[in-house]
Amino acid sequence: MKLLRVGAAGAERPALLDRDGTTLRDLSGLVADVDGELLADASALARIRAAADAGELPVLDADGLRVGPPLARIGKVVCIGLNYHDHAAETGAPTPAEPVVFLKAADTVVGPNDTVLVPRRSRKTDWEVELAVVVGRTARYVEDDEDPLSYVAGYAVSHDVSEREFQIERGGTWDKGKNCETFNPLGPWLVTADEVPDPQALSLRLWVNGELKQDGRTADQIFPVAEVVRYVSQFMTLHPGDVINTGTPAGVALGQPEPKPFLRAGDVVEVEVEGLGRQRQELKDA
Repeated sequence: MKLLRVGAAGAERPALLDRDGTTLRDLSGLVADVDGELLADASALARIRAAADAGELPVLDADGLRVGPPLARIGKVVCIGLNYHDHAAETGAPTPAEPVVFLKAADTVVGPNDTVLVPRRSRKTDWEVELAVVVGRTARYVEDDEDPLSYVAGYAVSHDVSEREFQIERGGTWDKGKNCETFNPLGPWLVTADEVPDPQALSLRLWVNGELKQDGRTADQIFPVAEVVRYVSQFMTLHPGDVINTGTPAGVALGQPEPKPFLRAGDVVEVEVEGLGRQRQELKDA
């Protein structure tokens, strides 16, 4: 299923994208929202599937309807840095021996087509297309003999916007360059895991002002999705509705020759992951 949330910011309602790929169906008569509570409730998800198969869900008029983040009440956003061989190489970083883990605040998450704000005094705002993993059941010390993907409810497109000067040149951790407002567009859909049989077989692309900048595949991940889930669960408990951004392929502005083409107000970024939908953001000054 392709679950989403539509409506004005802060007043989104749950919806489903029909199998035809164009029709929106209203889920508000069945569930309160798309959140961790829903994703952990197999019976509620089964009711949605049954109602969709029976054609019982009302049609929503999508004309002019904003698409919000596909997940409400996100507990935490866990991010994996330098997780593609080609991205590590382009930035001159050694291949990590273990996953590089950092956090983004949940309030950085916005809708897939919402405005992204260039922070004040920013000179190096950068783009990063990523595969997002959405947790569906509590993962705590996942063992080597378990299937880590059984903890995954679904997947989504994520744009891990970054300010490289704040991240790298201002001291401390990466957090200052990762947690600016609007720095994590998510969606348009949360695609349930049954529709993504192999998360290591997806293409990721990103365009800036119509020019293709990133064109990678999740097969190039240093630490695949299953290992990321297992690894992160050794250091923190993953709860239903938590999100993991799994890293970005080569092609970011940081890896380009000088003068590096960092983002400015007026730029338009489009982001796509195979089978998970497409985003479009116009940048404006904060």
